[in-house]
Amino acid sequence: MKRKSFIRVMAASSVGAAAFGTEQARAEIKAAPKKVLMKVGCQSGGTTVENLEFKARHGVFNLDGGSPKTIPGKGWDLDDSMKKREACEKYGISLDAYHYPLTSAGIDKVDYPNIMLGKSPERDREIEILQQMIQVAGKTGIKVLNYNTTILPVLRTGRYTDPKRGNADYSVWNYEEALKQNHPKTIAGDVSIDQMFERITYLLDRILPVAKEYKVKLANHIADPPTPVGYRGITRWNSPDVFKGIQRFAKLYDSEYHGFNFCIGSIAEGLKDPKNEIMPIIKWVGERNQIFNVHLRNIKGGWNNFQEVYPDNGDMNFLHVVRALRDVGFSGMVMPDHVPHHHDPASTPQAFSFAYGYIKGLLQAVSDEVKS
Repeated sequence: MKRKSFIRVMAASSVGAAAFGTEQARAEIKAAPKKVLMKVGCQSGGTTVENLEFKARHGVFNLDGGSPKTIPGKGWDLDDSMKKREACEKYGISLDAYHYPLTSAGIDKVDYPNIMLGKSPERDREIEILQQMIQVAGKTGIKVLNYNTTILPVLRTGRYTDPKRGNADYSVWNYEEALKQNHPKTIAGDVSIDQMFERITYLLDRILPVAKEYKVKLANHIADPPTPVGYRGITRWNSPDVFKGIQRFAKLYDSEYHGFNFCIGSIAEGLKDPKNEIMPIIKWVGERNQIFNVHLRNIKGGWNNFQEVYPDNGDMNFLHVVRALRDVGFSGMVMPDHVPHHHDPASTPQAFSFAYGYIKGLLQAVSDEVKS
């Protein structure tokens, strides 16, 4: 072979090898599990000494602390908020989030009803108070405010006692049974999905700029459960197609402060095949960096008919769920949410203890996948 030809062949081989090596490296990087950034957290119990010691004993060092004292007509008390942070720090607990007073209790019971009733000018005054609360959260170092934009409350139709789990009681929702119960409409009357989104955007147009200024993420929890169109006069913003509702809400704003208190259980309640359908939803929302917190609770069943169960005995495989959260780079709290009940007076802390340990085990398992 002539020298020039030899050089050309060798050069081409080197380029090919380099290209192959680059492609191989890219494939390996793509296939390699990502580092686990999320941590176990909780949103129950507040910042009492008893609760903080309970959390620390169970290895829970990130917390949604409820909310500070409210000054009537003004908003949150900054001094009380700082005391909550100081109380957490004594136990090495990070106070990461608060409950915004836009709750899932239903329009008849929330403190600021006019926002979701769409009633002006009353809602403007309520929004001013909510703006002040964001300021207090930001000054206290709170990273996330968890909130709801609902009219109907959390809906359930009964309970089921599971003899295979020590006669634990599970909350149940069955749409056909709900229709038989014939509950009335709320004071909101009939509200369409477009009206729901109008009221949501009216709120967020006014509080999201404040959240950006104070670097506080606003994490919306979808309505629980998703329901058919017009149930009790209301079409929930995440209904009847829960994924489309989530996508519509997510796309309202291109802001790192606009996203979800991502309740795996509530989303699953709107799916016909939760085990498989939850995965692309995690991927879509997670890749947009709009998962701010996670509620990890499991169900048996799905759309229009389900039971809320322990994290290990529902239809979803939470090892796969937590692995998917890791792979989209989720870095917030993974929290137990609704837990089963029992007649034992200690059943609630028992159930939470189980959930904390279960979540910590899952996080360790997916962390070890990265090392192996």
